[in-house]
Amino acid sequence: MRFLNEPTTDLTYSDLFLVPSRSDVISRLDVDLAADDGTGSSIPLVAANMTAVTGKRMAETMARRGGLAVLPQDVPLDVLRDVTAWLKTRHPVLETPVSLSPSDTVIDALHLMGKRPHGAVVVVDGSGDVTGVVRGADFEGQDRFASLASVIRHQPLVLEAETLDAGTGADSAQALRRAFDTMDAAGTDYAPVQQGGALMGVLTRKGALRSTLYRPSLDADGRLKVAAAVGINGDVAGRAAQLLAAGVDVLVLDTAHGHQQKMFDALAAVKSLSPGVPVVAGNVVTAEATRELIRAGADIVKVGVGPGAMCTTRMMTAVGRPQFSAVLECSAAAREAGGRVWADGGVRYPRDVALALAAGASQVMIGSWFAGTHESPGDLQLDAAGRQYKESFGMASARAVQNRNQREGAFEKDRKALFEEGISTSRMFLDPVRPGVEDLLDMITAGLRSSMSYAGAADLAAFRERAVAGIQSAAGYEEGRPVPQSW
Repeated sequence: MRFLNEPTTDLTYSDLFLVPSRSDVISRLDVDLAADDGTGSSIPLVAANMTAVTGKRMAETMARRGGLAVLPQDVPLDVLRDVTAWLKTRHPVLETPVSLSPSDTVIDALHLMGKRPHGAVVVVDGSGDVTGVVRGADFEGQDRFASLASVIRHQPLVLEAETLDAGTGADSAQALRRAFDTMDAAGTDYAPVQQGGALMGVLTRKGALRSTLYRPSLDADGRLKVAAAVGINGDVAGRAAQLLAAGVDVLVLDTAHGHQQKMFDALAAVKSLSPGVPVVAGNVVTAEATRELIRAGADIVKVGVGPGAMCTTRMMTAVGRPQFSAVLECSAAAREAGGRVWADGGVRYPRDVALALAAGASQVMIGSWFAGTHESPGDLQLDAAGRQYKESFGMASARAVQNRNQREGAFEKDRKALFEEGISTSRMFLDPVRPGVEDLLDMITAGLRSSMSYAGAADLAAFRERAVAGIQSAAGYEEGRPVPQSW
């Protein structure tokens, strides 16, 4: 990229704007968002390895839409193995349904409905056959302990898996369009899908549309991809080996300060396994650190110290760097060394994602923004005004440290809890218009596609070359914000 006005200081995303260039890109849908870092992602977005952000539902949805999610290092190894095995059995097009039996109760369904944006539960009998679908409106005026069999009001439209099994490319798109038209004609936006008389998954009208726009992130066996984080302490090689055996597709060596000897030791331990998958290491903010990590074996370097919404590192320690300049410098150093960088943290709007990619990142990690979605692991809660939210917290906060060290003795655990660099609880409100992570992916990728078409870039490599940025004042940034009401 080039600058209209050369910077004289380090910059963050709100300090910059992009200007349009002559473009031969006819449509936003003509641009290719695939990452070029060996992960196979078809969109350059990664759900961060935070326990308030990434669990199995987030990982499943991100991979189905072409992205990647990183399972946190704090999760017990047996759970990571189980989650990975579960993910590898998920369908690349159909969503995993929330399902209950006819004898389960209304209160059981209410506890599970918030796990998916569509807010529906499929009722299946003992043989797995679909007997009905229940949604929130079906429970109005009903006793909370009534059986689901007694509140089913309508027989649902049920699709057969064979009608969707049309291979890939144009045939698949036509099959999805037919499914969309079938749901539209039936006046429903949600349909269970059966195969051989048993529930296989569910399809929504939006899901059918999205599956014609997104390409899932799949491994060599056609299964959804997933990444997992590994800390730099303890038996790094042993943990990494077990994750690789479980089928993890990307390993992320993760620590707040990635430019330290323990990280180099951890990289050596992992590379000695000949992992055969991309290895990510971080976090850093300088070209020197980036080059050293790549020379030590990292394929991708994670860039960002202190820009995250839950992070207090800069206020506590003064350590860090404005994120745009860190990504710009580190990505240039990485490419010279044969590696890539992920921009980790600090994005709050689609424009920030576009700027990070224009600066040279191969992908952008998102944490707190995704915490406020149905797919994040937290429980859905309501504030006094009835707004839905989930709790988020930093991975160096006292809460996270306590969870990470729960197997240690009380003395050691309490002593480590004294060292806190993160917010232990924050409310991330669900956007009523975009409550699911897929809704956010739609918004982010739409903005990114438009940004690339303004630059005349057909793919991310061209975007890095053609993007033209300028430095703006705070008033300039404010001018670009929409006005929610008249002035």
